[in-house]
This record gives sequence, C-alpha cells and structure tokens, in this order.
Amino acid sequence: MIKRIKEYLNLENRIVGINARNRQLIYPNNPRKDFALANDKSLTKKFLEELNVPIPPTYAIISEVGKIGETWNQMQEQNALAIKPANGKGGGGIIVLKKINNEWYSFSGRHYSYKKIIRHIANILFGIYSFGSKDTVIIEYCIQPPEFFTSIYKKGVPDVRIINYQGIPILAMMRYPTNNSDGKANLHQGAIGIAIDIKTGVLGKGYNYKGYFSQHPDTGIVFEGLTIPQWQKMIDISTLVSKHFPLKYNGIDIVVDKDMGPVIMELNARPGIEIQNVTQKGIKEIIENLNF
Repeated sequence: MIKRIKEYLNLENRIVGINARNRQLIYPNNPRKDFALANDKSLTKKFLEELNVPIPPTYAIISEVGKIGETWNQMQEQNALAIKPANGKGGGGIIVLKKINNEWYSFSGRHYSYKKIIRHIANILFGIYSFGSKDTVIIEYCIQPPEFFTSIYKKGVPDVRIINYQGIPILAMMRYPTNNSDGKANLHQGAIGIAIDIKTGVLGKGYNYKGYFSQHPDTGIVFEGLTIPQWQKMIDISTLVSKHFPLKYNGIDIVVDKDMGPVIMELNARPGIEIQNVTQKGIKEIIENLNF
C-alpha cells in the first residue's frame, strides 16, 4: 500500500503508514479500554443517542439463536432493512435488503430466501464476521439516499468517511458502491473512493486502486466538481461527536437519508490509511500544520 501511495502521489515524507499510524496516532490518542465504544455497534448507538446525534432507528437486536425465526417474522412488516453484526469489521456480514413481491433482495438484485437470511443471521451470532467471538445481530432502518446520490448510482448507499484528530475534521472521502461491491460502500469490496474538499464539500476525483477518474465506472455519471448536500451539517456532527468521543484519532462514517438528513453509521477506532490515496493528501503533513 505504501509503495502505491508513493508511486501515485509522491507523498513519501507526508503520508502516515500503518506502523506510524499505530505508534504516533492510535496508541497515544486512543485508550484501549474505550475501543469497545467504536467496535461494538450497540454501544456506539447508545453513545450517539446520548449526544442526540441522528442514527438509523433499530428494529431489533438478536443475541440468541433460538430467537432468530420469531424476530425475523416480526420484520415482515418492513419493506427495506439492514442486517449487521454488532462487532463486524470492514463491512463484513452487512446485508441491506428490500422487499419485492414479498421476497427479499439485495440492492444489486441478489435474491435472499428465508433459509438464506436465517442462516446469515445465525452465522453472525456464531462469530463468523467477528473473528470467532460470539456476536449480536442488529436489524435497523434502511437508509434511503436523496436524488443527488441516486442520480450518480442507484444501488446501495454511499457514505462519507471523515477522519478527525483531537476534535478537528482533517480529511474526508466519499465511498460509492459499484456493481462489484454488491451495493456496499467498502473500498476493499469493490466500492470507489472519491476525494472531498474538507472545507467546501466539493467532490474531487475517484479512486479504485487502479487509478483516478471523474465519473462512476458503472453509470458514466460525472461526479467531480459536485457539492455534497448538507456538507456543513456533516462537519458539525463529526466535530460534536469527536469532541465527546474518548478516542481522539477516529473515523466517522456518515450517510444521508432523504428524510432524516445526515446520519452516523459507524465510529472507527482504527481508521484506515487508504484515504490518503483517495484524497492525494498525507495525514502526517495535515496534522503537522494544524493550529490548535
């Protein structure tokens, strides 16, 4: 990864590598005792609720295998929802479903039978997506993006990752789903990253490990130069949360719902460094130039 950053961006003296991130940013700023607040989505939601920060409403929490069938049957009144592990990492185990003719489908069109859904929920509980540890399942409201986002790509929900240091937003990117990512906004699963100007919310170039571009690879819609709606509200939310969050180097993932506006999806105790590739900016240089 570091070689790729140097090759594309010539940021050798400006970037933060994984070891430097751990040594200089995570260990001094993020007490290990508070990691659970970010790693466990149930605790994250409780923390954000106390701050009065908008989050997706929870429909159900499942912690026992014997409750799967009964709880899932209660979800049939919903037309769309998200199923996720409370302690999953990197987007693993998250599926977002919508109902069509009383059958469930992912936003990319993949069919999920009753048995497949029950098995997936059971796998979450067994710890498949949390490295073998017993987990909890969260079923929650499915975000419905406004037209600004769906006009670029309709399948899935794009999100915004904002990196914060000592309560200050320092770097941001948008992660857009693609056909390859099956509707998920995760770079390692095939989504694209798009640079965001932290001051204005204007989108820059996209990045997908192969190079830089100005349009969505599946739709051909040009996004470079567009301004994200409600950007200042996203920055305000990120700043508020970061000032109260005990982990002072963090990543905050925000989505925009057509009715709720900006909503926080996740807090990250160890945000990745790939954002430097996407934005063509080095975290080291940004932090060194901060004025507190």
